[in-house]
Parts: sequence; structure tokens; C-alpha cells
Amino acid sequence: MSFPNFSEYIIIGAGIHGLSTAWRLAKKLNEQDEDVEGRIVVLEKSGIASGASGIACGVVRNNYFQPAMRELMAHSVNLWESDPSGLHYHPVGYMQISCEAMRDDVSKIYEQQQAIGYESVFIEGENASTKYMRGIFDDWQAKGITSVLHEKKGGYSNQTKAMYSLASKVEALGVRIITGVEVKGFNLSSGSDTVKSVETNLGTIDCERIVVGAGPWVRDFWNMLDLPKQIQVKDLKGEIHNDVDMWRYWQLEEGVLKVEPDTLKTNDGNIPPVIHVDTDAPLISDVDGSVITKDMWGIYYKPDWHFGGIQGGASPYKVDTPVDEVKVDPYGPSSPEFISSKEFAHMWVSALAHCHKRFEGSMPKYHKDPSGGIGCFTPDSFPVFDHFKENVAVIADSNHGWKMIGVGHLIADEILGDEQDLLKPFRFDRFSKGELHPVSNSPYPWS
Repeated sequence: MSFPNFSEYIIIGAGIHGLSTAWRLAKKLNEQDEDVEGRIVVLEKSGIASGASGIACGVVRNNYFQPAMRELMAHSVNLWESDPSGLHYHPVGYMQISCEAMRDDVSKIYEQQQAIGYESVFIEGENASTKYMRGIFDDWQAKGITSVLHEKKGGYSNQTKAMYSLASKVEALGVRIITGVEVKGFNLSSGSDTVKSVETNLGTIDCERIVVGAGPWVRDFWNMLDLPKQIQVKDLKGEIHNDVDMWRYWQLEEGVLKVEPDTLKTNDGNIPPVIHVDTDAPLISDVDGSVITKDMWGIYYKPDWHFGGIQGGASPYKVDTPVDEVKVDPYGPSSPEFISSKEFAHMWVSALAHCHKRFEGSMPKYHKDPSGGIGCFTPDSFPVFDHFKENVAVIADSNHGWKMIGVGHLIADEILGDEQDLLKPFRFDRFSKGELHPVSNSPYPWS
């Protein structure tokens, strides 16, 4: 099939956002009895599941301190749970297990989950929390835990299988996915601020609408659209900050403990919820007994048959390289620079042992292959979902991406003329207006 010279809708990126947008857009057009064939094209530089969506740990949760994030996540969780087998999704639930410093924050999350009808259970107090956890894992031994938020919905998905399943869904609806296409720039219509065509390594494609869903490559498309590299930010105290970098990169720390995934089954032999622990209890090395940190730390983990072990991660750290000099490619495990460190492995496995006796002495079983990647974050570490240049929608997920499968659906609806309330708190102008999202006491920049 020849390379097209026109497509009504061009979607850049065959990751979770690009394919979710194509899925909804094609379904809506089909419902209107309109022929989709040739009208929607997805351009992908590498291949399906080759970017951030391909190495995501696959966690799906609602656990956010920010009301707007909670409502958006509830929408996305419902979409994941609408087709568990087709999306290779495991609805096992999610647990936020926390120390006293986070108790009030997590309590508010629980209260607002109840207000939006999101099923969860909240346990308070150190003794009650320990009893609850030992009812699930009899070797639970984490110290200083004073609350447990157990979300009954949520879970995780097999990211590669989910992406190929999404690709099959959209192609069956008449969407064309073209891989090996690198976008080089955008051409504006004469005398207007509308993009009339997309320049690629294979030729120019005229278009009417564009969706950018490029994950950690969003910086590059932002620059191609000549949008501001530095912005003014009004913080929650009303203070003005000038010349703030629009984008910043964080190194993502994840890995796999190569033990049988069944090692983390519950007392009754079932697959457990995804576990997330945030605590200020001193973290002691499971290797040599030294103190790794006395500061608050956090990890998440789950048994994962796709990864072949216990998979999870810890808090990311800022990339100090100037933002325009950060090399996103090669991405993920292929990167010579941005992969998880030996220090991460030591910390994460020791943290697993802090939580479960079954993981004591398991450091030699940590996988030796490269893992991890980088995420592209906004100034407040929350997404931007907005429309620019008259006809370009930008999905900048600020590394919240995988679980947000519903965002593409909402963007597709907006493209078709139906503005979505769930996306309004994530507009670009919130930075100048001082309408930032509240932050919690979590050690993670996105909670």
C-alpha cells in the first residue's frame, strides 16, 4: 500500500494514547455511518509497543490525591474493565499502604473515592493495618504503617499484548497504522495558525486534524509546533515564577526479581492486588545491614507472568541534563544512559524484604538486564490535554500514561465537537492562571 498524501485525521504515536484516540474516533465515525477507510492514519516512528507503552509496568489505579486525577482515572479504569480479556487486563485491585505522614492525605482520597462511587476500603491505625495486611500476606512485616487504602477496582495489564490488541481493534475499524514513519515538522496554512500538512521521512501528508500522543517525545513535537519552551507559572500561593522550563525529564526506576510470580500469591492462593508502600521507617539493607535511607521512601510491586517474576519500581529522580540536550533515543533498556541503577536494585529488593519475610536474602535473584526509561514531565508533574494551532490536540501525559487509556477517548470526542469536563482541569492555561493541582506528601512527583 502506498504512502498517503492526505488523511483527514493524523495521529502521531502508536502508544496507549494514540491507539486509544484512533479506537474511539473510528467507532464514533462508524456509528454515524461514515466510511472510516483512509480517513484516520496513525504514524509511528518505530513499531507498536516500541516506546514508553511497550515497557510500562502496566499498573492501573485510581489512587490520586488530586480530585481531577481521581475522576479521570475512574473513567479510565472503567474502560480497562469493560474488556479485561481483550485488553489483557487483570482486575486484581490496588493497595496504598502508608505511614502516619500520609494518613490524612490517603484518608481524603478514600473519602472522595466514596463520593464518586469508586469502591475501596480504608483501614486506620498501626495494629489494624498490620492485621489487615497479615490477613492477605502472613509474612507481612513492614514497620510504621498506619493506614491501608485497598481499591477493589484497578490492577494491571500485560502492556505488549494490550497494545497489539488495541492495534487489531483499530485496524478492524478501518484505521491505518504506518510504522517506520518519523515526523520531521508541521506546515501551516498561509496566513493562518492551522497546520495543513505533516512532514515525514517518507513524504508530506495533508490533513485536517492532528493528535500528538508521543509520550516522552512530546518535547520535540512541542518545539516543532513552536510552542513556548519556558512559561510563566503562578503557584498555589499566588507567587509568579517566570522562565520555567515547560518540560523536564525524570529517570524511571523499575526492575524485576527473578522468582516465580506465584511467590507473591496471597494466603488463600490468589493473585494479590498491586502493592504500593510509602513509609518513613528506616530502610535497612538486606545485603549488609547498612542504613540505605532514613528519609521517606516508596516502592510498588506485583507478580507478573509477562516479566517473569516480581516486577515493580521506586521513586524516580530528576535528570540534571538541560532539557533540550536530553537524548530520548534510544529509549528504555536500549539507552546507554537512562536505565535503572545498581543502587535502585539494592534499595528495591531491600524494600521488598522490609515488607515480606519471603523476600529476605533474594538480592542474587534480581535480574541483570537493563530496565527503566525516562518520562517527560510538565512543571507541576500533571498532564496537559489541550488544543493548539487551531487543529492540533496534544496529549502530554507527564508519565501518568499507561493507566490513562480513557484520555484518547475523551480527546476523540473533543475533536468531534463535544468538549469534555474531565479534561478541563488539564488545560495548558492552568499554569498562568494558578490553577495547579494540589500535591500530597507522597515521595512520588505524580501523587
